[in-house]
Amino acid sequence: MGLTAGVLAVDAGNSKTDVAVVAPDGTVLATARGAGFRPPAVGLDTAMAALSATVARALAAARTPTVAHVSACLANADLPVEERQLAAALRARGWGTTVEVRNDTFAVLRAGVTEPRGVAVVCGAGINCVGMRPDGRTARFPALGRISGDWGGGWALAEEALWHAARAQDGRGAPTALARTLPAHFGLPDVPALVEALHLRHVPPARRHELTPVLFATAAGGDPVARAIVDRQADEVVTMATVALARLGLLDEETPVVLGGGVLAAGHPRLTDRVRALLADRAPRAVPRTVTAAPVLGAALLGLDRLAAPPESHHRLRAHYET
Repeated sequence: MGLTAGVLAVDAGNSKTDVAVVAPDGTVLATARGAGFRPPAVGLDTAMAALSATVARALAAARTPTVAHVSACLANADLPVEERQLAAALRARGWGTTVEVRNDTFAVLRAGVTEPRGVAVVCGAGINCVGMRPDGRTARFPALGRISGDWGGGWALAEEALWHAARAQDGRGAPTALARTLPAHFGLPDVPALVEALHLRHVPPARRHELTPVLFATAAGGDPVARAIVDRQADEVVTMATVALARLGLLDEETPVVLGGGVLAAGHPRLTDRVRALLADRAPRAVPRTVTAAPVLGAALLGLDRLAAPPESHHRLRAHYET
């Protein structure tokens, strides 16, 4: 007889969805990958249909129709009301006896800590920060963009770099090498050509994110304007982390601060070094660490936490994803 399924772990981001079916002892029974999860863009029914197809493949491969617990970490679950709505939608599918939905940043946090305790800042296309304690207390931000006080992430960095390049080109701003490096990335001669290409969509809007690595390379070359943008990103990361630590009463305790997402995991020296320096100044007991493990590991670990699985189960699951 095969192993029973304890956890259906779901990490559903905007660009892709990873699913894992995990036994109570931490053995990974099956995995599947599917399309991104974007209810605001396509509607909840369409998003759930795509997610259901991915889950169905994983459950079929694990040879089980249901599990004890569904641990879902989902993009666009930014507010508690959205978490409740999404939990109801997952519960209606009948995949597990119990269902818990969290924002997908919690998956990154749990993947980077040995117990459900710490703070994570994720910089991908956007920026988000969450924290948790073993007693269930959490800290979080709405992470809805500028309307909720957020700045940062790859999209904002690219936009800021373009803004400075445009102003340098026409004289409204300080000179910067970004006026040369940004258009050159797309094989264009100058900033006006880049602005025209973006406005007329000769360069698709989705490609703007490609300018973020160009910004970091320009900063590494010593450009003061590019360096200032990177420094601002570091300050935002540390501000969010410090506030989350304070909310959880962890500023005076040695606590992991997990750094994840494409921007932070890339290891840009100026950003990484400044984040660590600012944390050492503002939260000296914080222990920064970069996580590169698949976030679905974190979703699965949260599921094992819910089942009160023994430490060896956590070790077995982590070994599957980190070896």
